[in-house]
Amino acid sequence: MGSVPFGILVSYLLGAPDPRKVGSANIGATNVMRTSGLRGALLTLAGDFLKGWAPTYVAQCLGFGPYIVGAVGISSFLGHLFPLYLGFRGGKGVATGAGVMAAVAPGLLLACAMIFLVLVGLTRYVSLGSIGAALGASIVALILYEEMPTFLLSLAMGSFVLLRHRENIQRLLEGREPKLSLPHFQ
Repeated sequence: MGSVPFGILVSYLLGAPDPRKVGSANIGATNVMRTSGLRGALLTLAGDFLKGWAPTYVAQCLGFGPYIVGAVGISSFLGHLFPLYLGFRGGKGVATGAGVMAAVAPGLLLACAMIFLVLVGLTRYVSLGSIGAALGASIVALILYEEMPTFLLSLAMGSFVLLRHRENIQRLLEGREPKLSLPHFQ
């Protein structure tokens, strides 16, 4: 399920260009917003979130233990980063990781969402909000949760999100990272 490229599917259904050929060439919601507008971005965000949440939640409902549930969540997350259908070149994992956390640790997701929103609100850099939330995830997991699986899951996903944002970090340091501008709802 993690390999389903919602950014490409949404763009195609809306008659917009392939997001891999525009802007950052990423299949995530931020780049889809450049090609398909706010509606495309919100649909992509929802699809990417649900592909992290749904399998993780189902694993919990089936009564699997925290390590198996975490393995299901990280599998969906890694499927987004390295999708089978796109030659293993996928997104950055923020929305899919948020979906996994919504199933496993909703309080952690809320804390990370607050970090994200504050950073984006203050700077208008979506990448900085994502980086801050990824860095904060493990720290907040240590504070809010005693379970080792939650910490390990947040550490693994946060590390991958940071790795996927290497170019954004470089552009931020050089002052070349584009700021968020909201398009009209198409």
